[in-house]
Amino acid sequence: MSARAVPLPLQQLPNALTIGRLALIPVFVGLMLSADGGHSWPAGIVFGVAGVTDQIDGFLARRWRVESDFGRVADPLADRLMIDGAVILLFVADHMPWAGLVLVVGRDLALMLGYKAVAPQGYDLQVNLIGKAATWILYAGIGCLIVTHRSTHWPYWIFWAGLVLAVVAGLAYAAAAWRAVRR
Repeated sequence: MSARAVPLPLQQLPNALTIGRLALIPVFVGLMLSADGGHSWPAGIVFGVAGVTDQIDGFLARRWRVESDFGRVADPLADRLMIDGAVILLFVADHMPWAGLVLVVGRDLALMLGYKAVAPQGYDLQVNLIGKAATWILYAGIGCLIVTHRSTHWPYWIFWAGLVLAVVAGLAYAAAAWRAVRR
């Protein structure tokens, strides 16, 4: 199948959005650190923009068939740094239970170390639908936590649903890597 006829400047848009998302991380951290008890509409908006650009850059890269090695590494890295940073800052603000912090950061560390172990053996991680859905729901749940006060409980339901999916996706990635490496 031939590549889509996308002008060269537009072919760089998905990677530019990923770089923009990486640049939003320190802005988000600054806004969260100045927030009142982890509650901040400006930080929530920046976090939401990061979540939306995550969806747009991946969609465009696949649609235009301009996926790159840079995007395969930087896109999930930007997501993990933004989500992990948000969870850590919400925990510090006493707006995230320790179990949420441990599960999110622990899962991401396990995936990173696991991928580092299997990548030299030729394994190529393919993001699955469960992983994508987990990231979307985590962005939504964490974004809602950022813009609501500690006494608001409904955003935790969204967060925990996203976290359950993230753990399931992590287990699916680990199983696929195990099967591929054992061949």
